Amino acid sequence: MTTYEPKSDVSELAHFFAKTNSSAYERKLMPALTYLRRATLVIFVGIGSSGSLARYAARCFTNAGKVAFGLEDSNYPVNAFEIHDTVVFALSESGETPELIALVQHFQQRRCAVLSITNQSQSTLAKLSDWNFSYQLAHQRINGNYNITTQVPVVYVIETLAKRL
Repeated sequence: MTTYEPKSDVSELAHFFAKTNSSAYERKLMPALTYLRRATLVIFVGIGSSGSLARYAARCFTNAGKVAFGLEDSNYPVNAFEIHDTVVFALSESGETPELIALVQHFQQRRCAVLSITNQSQSTLAKLSDWNFSYQLAHQRINGNYNITTQVPVVYVIETLAKRL
């Protein structure tokens, strides 16, 4: 079992939030906002903890007036979706979950724009995406390799985007 160090979370989050007060952060969000404002439907996808965040993100966007759906089941019959002007927004800490990558590739074949938030800019999902936000924090795993990497940056970026629609 790995020991958890809360001090490292606080210092990493302080560094992350310091960067959000920059013009570079604002410029990074603009392409995503362009895709999202044009979309008639936003499908948030994630598996595991990221699936819970996908549901939360869909609710935030729906509250902001955008039609959004949160999907955490990679076997969901996505062919039922009308995909004209649809943006798929994938959430994954690792950016390497095989089921999520296959789902994203399916949507790409149907010509959906893909946005993503990952922890690593060099992950497979980040490279597949039309736009990616990577928050670059230390991976934290405990109790048999369960991921407890903070998801605060994901929530912050999702809420920021929703408020600017």
